[in-house]
Amino acid sequence: MLFNANECIDGFKMSGGKQLKLKVMRLTKPGLMAFHPLISDNRDLPGQLFSKLNDTDIAKPIGLPYFGLDDLLTLPQNFGNIFLGETFSSYISVHNDSMHTCKEIVLKVDLQTSSQRLMLSGANSDPVGELGPDHSIDDVIHHEVKELGTHILVCAVSYTTNTGDKMAFRKFFKFQVLKPLDVKTKFYNAEVADDYKTMSKKSDEVFLEAQIQNITPNPVYMERVTLDPSAQYNAEELNTLDGKEVPDMVFGKVNYLNAMDTRQYLYCLTPKPEVIKELKVLKGVTNIGKLDIVWKTNMGERGRLQTSQLQRVAPGYGDIRVTVEKVPDTVLLENTFEVVCRITNCCERTMDLTLVLQNNQSTGVVWVGISGRQLGKLPPNENMDLKLNVIATIPGLQTISGLRLTDNFLKRTYEHDELAQVFIYNDSNV
Repeated sequence: MLFNANECIDGFKMSGGKQLKLKVMRLTKPGLMAFHPLISDNRDLPGQLFSKLNDTDIAKPIGLPYFGLDDLLTLPQNFGNIFLGETFSSYISVHNDSMHTCKEIVLKVDLQTSSQRLMLSGANSDPVGELGPDHSIDDVIHHEVKELGTHILVCAVSYTTNTGDKMAFRKFFKFQVLKPLDVKTKFYNAEVADDYKTMSKKSDEVFLEAQIQNITPNPVYMERVTLDPSAQYNAEELNTLDGKEVPDMVFGKVNYLNAMDTRQYLYCLTPKPEVIKELKVLKGVTNIGKLDIVWKTNMGERGRLQTSQLQRVAPGYGDIRVTVEKVPDTVLLENTFEVVCRITNCCERTMDLTLVLQNNQSTGVVWVGISGRQLGKLPPNENMDLKLNVIATIPGLQTISGLRLTDNFLKRTYEHDELAQVFIYNDSNV
C-alpha cells in the first residue's frame, strides 16, 4: 500500500526529465478474510438465491456457514494503524522507467520525529554503479517505534543520467504513531505485613498495582508483563496461582485483553537488606523500577513498551517510628509471650528516650515488665530493638497498644497504639 506523498526537488539540473521513480510500501502481515453471509427464509422472494450465493463465496469458512471470518488470508487494503512499541517495516523500490541507463544511484532513508532524525538506510553504503532500463533497487527497512505523534519518512534519491546531468529528488511520507496501552500505577505502602512462616513482621514493603488498558481497536495477547526493580528493591510477582508445578496466571489460560478492557497486575517490592542497613529509614522519593510489557496482535505481530522509572514517595513517620519485628499469631490464654519492637529515630537530632508501658483493663493483653525505664540516647537514623513481655488475659483477637516513648530533651511524648494483633485461645484440655 502506498503512502500519500509530496515530492520535493532539490537544486540540481533537471534537463531531460526524471528517469527514476520511487515507490514505498508498508509491510504488514495479512488478515483473515471477512465473510458476510446473506440470509433469508426459503419462502421469501429471493428463495434459494442467497443460499447459492453464500455457497459460491470464496470467503465462506468450511464447516461454519455463518461465521464472520474465513481461514483465507487477505492483504491489507489501507495503511492501517501504527502503535508505539511496534516495529515499522517498509519496502522501498527505486525503478528505472526510462530507456537509458542511470549511474551513481544513491538512496537514503531517514525517519524524522518531533525530537530527532534517524538514518535508516544508505548512510554508509556505496552508490550503485549502474541501473539499466526496467531495473530497480530494492530495500527493506525496520524500525522499532519509540515515540508518539507525527513521523515523517524522508526518502532521497540522487543519480547521474546518461548525459552526465546530476539529478535528485525527495519524497516525504507522513504517518501518526498511536498509543496502544494506557498504563496507570498505584502504590500502597505496607507499614506492617504478616509473615506466617517466621511469625515476624516486615516493614517498608511497597505494593505496586499496574492497571493496563487496551486502547487499540483489536484484542491483544499479553505475552509478558514484568517489573524490573531498581537496585534498592527486590520484586515479587503476585499474578500467578501457587501450588502447581507450572504456575497459571490468575487471569486464566487464554491470556488476551479485549479492546478497551483493563487488567490489574500486582507486585510486592521489599527493600534490600543492605539498603535498609545503610539508610535505616527510606525518605523522600525513591525509584521503584520499570514495567516491561510485551504483547502480540491477532496475527502475531509483537509490540513492546517499557515505562519510565516509577517513583514512590516514602511515607512520613514523624520523629520516631515503631515497628513490630516479632510477634506470635496465636497465644494460649493466661500465657506470656514476647514481642520485639524496633524503634527508629527519624529526625535529624539525637534523642534521649524513656519507655512507658500503659495497660488498659478493657484489652485482652497486658504488658509485663518495668515501665519508665531509660533507653538511652538514639542517634539520627539509627534504631534499637526492644524485647517486651505481654500476658494474654481475654480470649479472642486482641490488639497490642499502650507503648509510650518520651524524649527527655524536648519533654515530648510519642504515643504508639495498635502495634499488632494476636489471637488468644482457651484450650480446655490444658
